[in-house]
Amino acid sequence: MTHDSLTIIRHEHRALSAMLRSITLLLREHRRHGTLPDFDALQAMLFYVDEFPEKLHHPKESRLLFPKLRGRSVQTDAVLDRLEREHAHGECAIRELEHALLGFRTMSGTAQCEMRRDKFEQLMRHYADFYLAHMHVEETQILPLAESVLSAGEWAELDAAFLMNRDPLAGHEAEEPYKPLFRTIVAALHGCGNLGSVLEAFAGTALPMYADDAPAPRRPRP
Repeated sequence: MTHDSLTIIRHEHRALSAMLRSITLLLREHRRHGTLPDFDALQAMLFYVDEFPEKLHHPKESRLLFPKLRGRSVQTDAVLDRLEREHAHGECAIRELEHALLGFRTMSGTAQCEMRRDKFEQLMRHYADFYLAHMHVEETQILPLAESVLSAGEWAELDAAFLMNRDPLAGHEAEEPYKPLFRTIVAALHGCGNLGSVLEAFAGTALPMYADDAPAPRRPRP
């Protein structure tokens, strides 16, 4: 049986993975060409990570899913403890990333530019690697366990909670206040010189489209 909450969690994982990979690809392109990145787009991308995965997705896993799995085994509790610590670390890490981006942007016209660029790119790589590994553990250990042990009533509670999530990169129409944010992100991806590689990172996610937007370029086949 397919549960809505599991489908949503997996879609939101793909959206976060795609965003993290796209940020690193954009940074790599600008470094290769010796140009400065679009700071507005990077700020929008990090704001998305903070506003949706960090504030919406991870707290529901911690508050609703993980407690239902505790006490099954010592090994499971140890994994859940690790994931909880990583959720807490993620909240601090996104603040550090946003500050590093501000420093890079503010000092980009000074002799500190390359030092600030190096610091931001290093933090971004660590953050991306950290969350990709985190999501892999959830997908390979926690979600299969949940499928095998949770009751119908527990799934009903989880499904109702996760159906309230409205992540525009996980297949939902962006709410009006968020549309300028996603226009900025989509424009940055479409404007990247290595367009195919960046859009390939979004395979399986729904790039938001708006009535006044031109159609997006065709995505490459997997």
